Amino acid sequence: MAAGERIIEGLPEETQRLLQAYAKDVKAVFGDRLEGLLIYGSAVRGEFLPGRSNLNMLFVVPGYDAATLKLYAPVHKRWSKEQVVVPLFLTDQEIKSTSALFPLEFLEIQEHHRVLGGRDPFVGFHVDTSRLKDAVVQGLAGNVLRLRQRYAEGGGTDDAVTILLPLSVTATLPLLRGLQRVQGRPVLWQSDALINDVAGMLNVDLRGLTDALLLKRGQITPGPGEIPRLFDRYLQAATALARTAAQAVSR
Repeated sequence: MAAGERIIEGLPEETQRLLQAYAKDVKAVFGDRLEGLLIYGSAVRGEFLPGRSNLNMLFVVPGYDAATLKLYAPVHKRWSKEQVVVPLFLTDQEIKSTSALFPLEFLEIQEHHRVLGGRDPFVGFHVDTSRLKDAVVQGLAGNVLRLRQRYAEGGGTDDAVTILLPLSVTATLPLLRGLQRVQGRPVLWQSDALINDVAGMLNVDLRGLTDALLLKRGQITPGPGEIPRLFDRYLQAATALARTAAQAVSR
């Protein structure tokens, strides 16, 4: 790659080139309406799985209206097939004023992001964590409710379960890190170690979450007879996690 190009350590070279092409495309479309272009999530944390993980973006903009948001339509049409998620559109003021409402999300972005263009709005920024405890408890309980809904919605088919569990465990991992923060423990970014640490901290069996993580990575391929049992283990683990976490943070 040419000198001066932004590189994210650990990402495959093909993904690096894809990000450079994406950033060039976005800058050409938005021009001075784009103040900052950031990537965050697994691509920066070192757990990116080519073909399985999404590429999460944040656009810092001076403001937005229908015309500005609509500019992204052709970009989305081109890049969604490369698993680039529609970005978050935020102004500086919104980043400052909404961190108390979304402390988990802003902590995750602040601690693991890279700037692909423009400036970094998180330099010197402090996330308001006054509502972090509530966000963790509500998030874990909400995940269990959505898990049951989506299982019923998908008819409990094997295909539905193999899609649902990776999505659910992906949403749960930031909540586990939030739980570590609330309990004053070191935040672990490697997912296996994270699950094991929280399981020990709460004295709860979270092997169902580990199973879902292995499924997401393609490291296990359960047969038709095993998939219902896999779902039951995951549901039991997620339910126990939500209950014991609520008890732990209320002490």
